[in-house]
Amino acid sequence: MLTHLQIRDFAIVEAVELEFGSGFTVLTGETGAGKSILIDALLLAVGGRADSGAVRHGAERAEVSATFALAGNAAALAWLDEQSIEHEGECQLRRVVGADGRGRAYLNGLTVPVQSLRALGELLVDVHGQLEFQSLSRRGYQRATLDGSGQLAACNAAVRTAHAAWQALDDQRSSFEQRVRERESRLDLLRHFVTELQASDAGPVEAEAVTEERKRISSLGRLAEGTAQVEALLAGDDGGVTSALARSQGVLRQLVGLDAALEPMAEQVEEATIAAREALSSLRRYTDALDADPARQEWIEARLAALEAVARKHRVETRELPALRDMLAAELAELDAGAVSEAELQQRLAAARERYLAAAKLLTQGRQQAAIALDRKVTGFMQALGMPGGVFTTRVEPQDPPVFSAHGNDEIEFLVSANPGQPPRPLAKVASGGELSRISLALQVAAVEAAHLPCLVFDEVDAGVGGAVAEMVGRQLHELSARGQVLCVTHLPQVASQSDHQLRVSKHVREGKTRTQIEVLDAAARIEELARMLGGTTITSRTREHAREMLASARLAGAPPQTDSPPDGRRATGVSGGKDKPRARSGRAG
Repeated sequence: MLTHLQIRDFAIVEAVELEFGSGFTVLTGETGAGKSILIDALLLAVGGRADSGAVRHGAERAEVSATFALAGNAAALAWLDEQSIEHEGECQLRRVVGADGRGRAYLNGLTVPVQSLRALGELLVDVHGQLEFQSLSRRGYQRATLDGSGQLAACNAAVRTAHAAWQALDDQRSSFEQRVRERESRLDLLRHFVTELQASDAGPVEAEAVTEERKRISSLGRLAEGTAQVEALLAGDDGGVTSALARSQGVLRQLVGLDAALEPMAEQVEEATIAAREALSSLRRYTDALDADPARQEWIEARLAALEAVARKHRVETRELPALRDMLAAELAELDAGAVSEAELQQRLAAARERYLAAAKLLTQGRQQAAIALDRKVTGFMQALGMPGGVFTTRVEPQDPPVFSAHGNDEIEFLVSANPGQPPRPLAKVASGGELSRISLALQVAAVEAAHLPCLVFDEVDAGVGGAVAEMVGRQLHELSARGQVLCVTHLPQVASQSDHQLRVSKHVREGKTRTQIEVLDAAARIEELARMLGGTTITSRTREHAREMLASARLAGAPPQTDSPPDGRRATGVSGGKDKPRARSGRAG
């Protein structure tokens, strides 16, 4: 419930402070006194749009603060708890807008984004008027109103639960399909690489062996020259090393007969002689086979070129190709073995889909039944509120194919025929501003179980009506206030007389400045104000008597008028009728 509204330098208002009570409160006064400006200020406080035009001329900034009591507003309390904002059962929303258009937002003294005020504001107050219909045209509001009127909370919860389960499995399916696509792509690549590497037929040591053979073939000349030089040293024209070793062996054998200690040396020389002769023999065989084979040389070059090309492609050394082939072959085998069927997942998803569709169907049926009752109630209220022949229709259309929304599978739209013989059409295309206000009022009253916001504001919902219809509007507003706070700007005495509290907004020029004064009216002051609303500038005993009759009639109808008098001309102390007591402080507007 709105308990306090403070405005400073907003539009034409210099300073105004209001305290509100529960029940039905009306704001009355002459046109231009500033009644609707109060509504605009409230909208700014709860996150509405703002620009430099909101700042009073000559001021540096505009400031609006709105305080709400949160008792019974579970949604708002939960929102504050989720945001970790301390509240102690109430919250203060504050907006500051500079003359340059820049602004700041505060919530319980903390700086917050404007979006936070808007999110919380949607849980605190709803404004209906000829220019401000924050909810009526929104599909979400229409859906919530219908579901509330039909007491479909349980069906909605079942749909949300089923949708969450289906959504989780659908996300899992999407992820699975992505992994399958990635796996298949990887498998194709691996198959290609492994086939390519297997085609290269690179053995564990082949790359090194081919490289070595290539190096040998390219060095045949140097090898022949070197081996010839060694052969000459081992067995030259003078006998070479082998001949010298043989002569040395013969001398040592003769000396061994003189000194047996020379026997080991003689054996070593003998072994060296044998080794030198074997080396010479092997060297000659090597030299004989050293002739180049052009075909072999060509094959070696081609083979090495192929291995190097594959190695460059995979960014490895040629000697690493066998290891790479084995690694990729192992990964390929693992992926092939790990392939799983999506049959189980699809089966679970199909079951979740059926559960959702079943829950959504029950919700659709509940909505269709609720729509019949809501249409009957709203149509009756519309006709009673000055729209004879008006017909309200709720379209509930299941979607095909299903949309799988957490809110069900229905497209819901409010339609209205404002005049007899006209087909129902969307609200915004048919109804005028005044008609929209009354339709909104009719919906609020009809949807008793909808549990709408605790603070409802109606800005001149009585536009275009009068007489008995206006009285009916007032009665419906009073009835609505039994379920939450109702504030209403009105020019009709028939509406004002039905209120629990009446605030009069007036302007007075003093010292070249216009002062806006807001008074909480007692019973006597209400009679005078109602008489003014009935008779204009000239108030007669007859108009006063008429005003008394209207208040008496309202008392009999169950809307008790105020009786307490405020202690001064600016501030009221209380009202009767068991309602909370509003207070007002005057301010000035320039």
